[in-house]
Amino acid sequence: MRLFLCAFTLCFVSCAAVPPPVPLSALEIRAIQTREYPTRSTTMVMKAVLNVLQDEGFIAKNAVPELGLITATKEIDLERENDRFWNTFLGGRDARWPKNSVIEANANVSEFGDDTRVRITFQRKVFDNTGAVVSVQSIESAQYYQEFFSKVDKGIFIQKERI
Repeated sequence: MRLFLCAFTLCFVSCAAVPPPVPLSALEIRAIQTREYPTRSTTMVMKAVLNVLQDEGFIAKNAVPELGLITATKEIDLERENDRFWNTFLGGRDARWPKNSVIEANANVSEFGDDTRVRITFQRKVFDNTGAVVSVQSIESAQYYQEFFSKVDKGIFIQKERI
């Protein structure tokens, strides 16, 4: 009986509700999405951003140097063979399952005093097998942006050193 009570108590203690993370403010999100580079060459920085996007599998859709605008997308296949089989088996012709994901990137590169400022946003859209949107989510992970900007840093270094 004691063993049962101990196990029962541990279950409730270990299942205590964890408070949800506090959402970031718009200003905090903007800070995560923005970096400044000590150069006035917006063209060089735009090329570095574009190169990193391409290295990461994005396809450039639009680049407007006069506005410092770059838009790009990356498509990811989410479909698993088991999902298709079991959803069709259980749901028939009307079955739906996650099919693909598209990550959209929008970058703004502009002069900021003697520096160049880059703000980039990433948004993930998930589509089902019928092409319907399942979810749309802005990527707000600080780590995601840090990794991206780290690659841009390296790209700018390579361009400056003409490697």
